[in-house]
Amino acid sequence: MTKIDRRIAKTQEAIKKAFIELMNEKQFDKITLQDISDRANVNRRTIYLHYMDKFDLLDKLIEEHINKLQEMFESLSETDFIAGGQAIFEYFQKNYLFFSTMLVGGGAQNFRAQYIEFSVELLKNEVVTAEGKNKGLSEDIILRFVSAAYVEVVEWWLKNQMPYPPRVMAEQVGLLVKRIL
Repeated sequence: MTKIDRRIAKTQEAIKKAFIELMNEKQFDKITLQDISDRANVNRRTIYLHYMDKFDLLDKLIEEHINKLQEMFESLSETDFIAGGQAIFEYFQKNYLFFSTMLVGGGAQNFRAQYIEFSVELLKNEVVTAEGKNKGLSEDIILRFVSAAYVEVVEWWLKNQMPYPPRVMAEQVGLLVKRIL
């Protein structure tokens, strides 16, 4: 990475951090690009070099985190489920401000729905309804149930300032998901 690339990355991180901080403080509709540029200590034109508007910034920020989570979930099959789950909860912990703002603070009203849909897609290959404990049950209902429960647990954990370490969350959530799927 060249020096210019590092400066661009640093600027983009400052813009994203400022935006999330502002979303944590006030409603999305009330945030202006001037607010973001002031908080990030960059010129408004600099924001326009990277994003079309605050909606584009929000979309790209959400996409970035969803893509990272997807990479992590895809690697779960290659590793121990608990260790992989721990990495995911550590990611939530590391990005606490983003996830707590999006899920608990109501930062983006559609983020929760997006995250549930993302979870449904990830779990589709895990549900077996032709035999075993879920024989005869609807795959759609199982997927919705598990995904909504998972997102609710993550929300609860964030809302309560992460009262259990990521390893404990991964172990307990992993065991509960295995019982259902």
